[in-house]
Amino acid sequence: MAQLSSSVSSAPAAAEVLRERYTHRLPASLGELTGPSRGVVELPLHVAWSGLRAYDLDRPRQRMSLYRTVLAEGQREDLTALLDRDLLTEQWPVLRTLVSRHIRQVWEERFPQLTARTRTTSAA
Repeated sequence: MAQLSSSVSSAPAAAEVLRERYTHRLPASLGELTGPSRGVVELPLHVAWSGLRAYDLDRPRQRMSLYRTVLAEGQREDLTALLDRDLLTEQWPVLRTLVSRHIRQVWEERFPQLTARTRTTSAA
């Protein structure tokens, strides 16, 4: 029984696993986010396997929902192809409250300009 405890304690915490998963998906820069900024976007099945798959970027709620889904479920290629740098930056002050803590932390650590935008928006 002691061996079971020692092997469990050497396993990485769930939070570490999640942070690593999301960190590996990040683009090298926000400039790589070259997705559409208007129109209807249909998510691939590996990103949205149930529920709504087509989102109208001209409708703020749908756009926010698409970004939330892609940030949580998308791979690096999905992030760069489906997200737009300017839309992400513009939405981040609200979007950061809709995603998991792990997603928020890895994005803000890699891209401090997102937190600068958040501070500017909350100060206004």
